[in-house]
Amino acid sequence: MNEPALPAFFDAEAVTPLRLPRYAEIEAAATLARAAGVRPAEEDTRRVAVFGIDCQVGFCTPGASLFVPGADADMSRAATFILRNAARITRLIFSLDTHTAYQIFHPAFWRDAAGAPPAPLTAISAAEVRAGRWRPADPAHDAWALAYCEALEGTGRYMLTIWPYHTMLGALDHALVPGLFEVAHYHALLRTSPVMLETKGQHPLTESYSVLEPDVKHIGSKVVGCFNQPLLDELLSFDEVIVFGEASSHCVRATLRSMQEALEERSPELLRRITLLTDCMSPVPAVCGPDGAPLPGLDFPAEAAASLRAFEAAGMRLADASLLLG
Repeated sequence: MNEPALPAFFDAEAVTPLRLPRYAEIEAAATLARAAGVRPAEEDTRRVAVFGIDCQVGFCTPGASLFVPGADADMSRAATFILRNAARITRLIFSLDTHTAYQIFHPAFWRDAAGAPPAPLTAISAAEVRAGRWRPADPAHDAWALAYCEALEGTGRYMLTIWPYHTMLGALDHALVPGLFEVAHYHALLRTSPVMLETKGQHPLTESYSVLEPDVKHIGSKVVGCFNQPLLDELLSFDEVIVFGEASSHCVRATLRSMQEALEERSPELLRRITLLTDCMSPVPAVCGPDGAPLPGLDFPAEAAASLRAFEAAGMRLADASLLLG
């Protein structure tokens, strides 16, 4: 197969730096490609979705508060992959991690005995909350906060981690990285296929690493989230779903685990529809103790690597950005 030429506006070395979209250049490139014979997505006989998880400035642009090391190169490879396969990709779907200041994983939610907020990357255990080491800034949330930490630890997946303020609604770091947005807009114009954007993570009393569901859905009798069945149904309406994004240790991992659990219960053979672009995702660095060794439960790169092996064993396919769709 001859490798398609990339549009003139695209620069693989400038995917994550901040800039305004170059709409006129993108439209001109899409018009040129359509004139050369690229057909609308509705004519695809094999329907392929590309699902980008949290490909946002806050995670992928160096200098952002929660930049994942390696994410800038991941986005460059992913954007190039989309362009090389644009004529065979039916639809682009992106999740957007979406927050406000006062959420259970942000510093503003908590105070220590002296009234100071926790530093970013502080791990807060249920035992510390019970002992009064950490309390919500709003006393009305005392019982909810303890119940949340207990429920989260009961899943065996994560301990509550305090993250830097990130991807807040209305802020620059909430947006898709600029180069990837431009590629997505180009694909929408080229294939007459609108980009789908799915927000997640707005509830103040739970965390949503997975795009499909929060880690904790109930706190006592209070419902704080549910499984996003419409999104899963949308993804499974395609013959193949190609997944990339950030971070492989957190939101990508949690989303794929949600998909795996749902499909193993429903139709395990559907797991074969999912392809993971392993060189278009990176883990959050490990949190280490004074001796330099990762703290228990916080060796994120090791957990991400183990999860990829488990997803492959379950039936998902591993590939990289050199993949050309047939």
